[in-house]
Amino acid sequence: MAEEDVDLGDIERRMQGAVEVLATEFGGLRTGRASASLLDPIVVDVYGSAMPINQVGTVSVPESRMISVQVWDRANVSAVDKAIRNSGLGLNPAVDGTLVRIPIPELNQERRAELSKVAGRYAEQAKVAVRNVRRDGMDLLKRLEKGGDISQDDQKLYGDEIQDMTDRMVKRIDEMLASKEKDIMQV
Repeated sequence: MAEEDVDLGDIERRMQGAVEVLATEFGGLRTGRASASLLDPIVVDVYGSAMPINQVGTVSVPESRMISVQVWDRANVSAVDKAIRNSGLGLNPAVDGTLVRIPIPELNQERRAELSKVAGRYAEQAKVAVRNVRRDGMDLLKRLEKGGDISQDDQKLYGDEIQDMTDRMVKRIDEMLASKEKDIMQV
């Protein structure tokens, strides 16, 4: 049988990967203190490609409300500044030579709502990733059934299992978002 062709474990691992990426992105949305992981989702256009910010400079937290990026190549300073400004995180960096200082603003109600929207965007990206994995799995099932490798009944059973996995992952993403929004909006 084509049991080995339909690897539900692989599909679940790929869906789980999307949830883990979301957890990492949520970890960067610190609400009280500055955190180097806040800049993790930012990519900088340098040397003709997009690179994570931690690959063009040293990210550190010198004080509780400040993040600094020591850019290694002076030519990349403006690209780092631009990437931080355009990140959607509401940060306003100050450039001092090759050092980019990023003060973390106090969280007023407007800023909390802004961070909540960012969290919502991250959650939606994770849901899209999970749905893409589901679509890939369903397409594989259709190809196998069309090729005669699995029966129509098996296709339906595997399809139901993939849909159950998808529903569980989307529910988990929604729970993570609700928890993060609660943290953000807590005064």
